[in-house]
Amino acid sequence: MSLRKSLSAVLGLLMFLAVAGCSRQVFAQAATTAVDSDKQDDETNLDTQLYLLVATNQDVDDGKLPAALEPVVKQLRAALPFKNYRLAATLINRVKNNSRLNLKWIGGPLVPAGANSAASPSFNEFKVNGIKLTGEPGSVRRVRMDGFSFGVRIPIIQTVASAGAPPVINYESTGLNTDISMREAEPVVVGTLNIGPSGDAIILVMSVRTTAR
Repeated sequence: MSLRKSLSAVLGLLMFLAVAGCSRQVFAQAATTAVDSDKQDDETNLDTQLYLLVATNQDVDDGKLPAALEPVVKQLRAALPFKNYRLAATLINRVKNNSRLNLKWIGGPLVPAGANSAASPSFNEFKVNGIKLTGEPGSVRRVRMDGFSFGVRIPIIQTVASAGAPPVINYESTGLNTDISMREAEPVVVGTLNIGPSGDAIILVMSVRTTAR
């Protein structure tokens, strides 16, 4: 009887060790799969598109807008009381997943020259502290952008030119800072910025998609 009990105990112990070993193996495989998935995501590249739209009530030519922005502009026309929309700039950049982006550039005048606006260059800066793709392939994936920041310095005429003297121009700053999340490859309006006494506005539209390679 004692021998039978001893054999039963040994068999039970062997079965327990076998189950524990299988569990450790399954856990190790799952952990390896998770690490491989994270590594694959870390190697993913993202194409970012930032569109600067200028909304105005002045009589200017809208110009041709990208087809990708047609649904966005349709919504804007229904929500904002502006007569015309034109594309001032398109910024396309490739970044690594879970990285950052910082751009500075000199652009043309964002508003037509008038009584209070000068036909001088604008100074722009766009940066994102962290760009992260979330979700699993095959599902609806989202892109998180932490520390999204856009700023522009716009020339404003402070003193009208007198005879023989140039006008006095000061650069006024406007900008936007936020954290956003969006569906992959779906353009979204990030925000609007007032850019002068004329009441014109910059509308920031952002889109991010994974690259094919």
